[in-house]
Amino acid sequence: MKQLNKNINFTVVYEKVSEGGYVAYVPTLQGCHTQGETLEETEKNIKEAIELYLECLLEEKKEVFLPKHEFMSIVNIKIPVRVNC
Repeated sequence: MKQLNKNINFTVVYEKVSEGGYVAYVPTLQGCHTQGETLEETEKNIKEAIELYLECLLEEKKEVFLPKHEFMSIVNIKIPVRVNC
């Protein structure tokens, strides 16, 4: 079997956590997630998590479904909120 090295882009979602730090996950790789104290640490951790995730799939001879045309959008919605003062 021939091995190809190819650059693959994945969409990663980062969320700031109220307790501090960040979590990150890859929507197309179910269960691929991580966390970190800083955004930089979280980015380093998610890259490692993606590599390990793909290595496991290959070792188990499972099919790797690569992202086709992923996109992400942020939707801003204004809603009325009642505040008791």
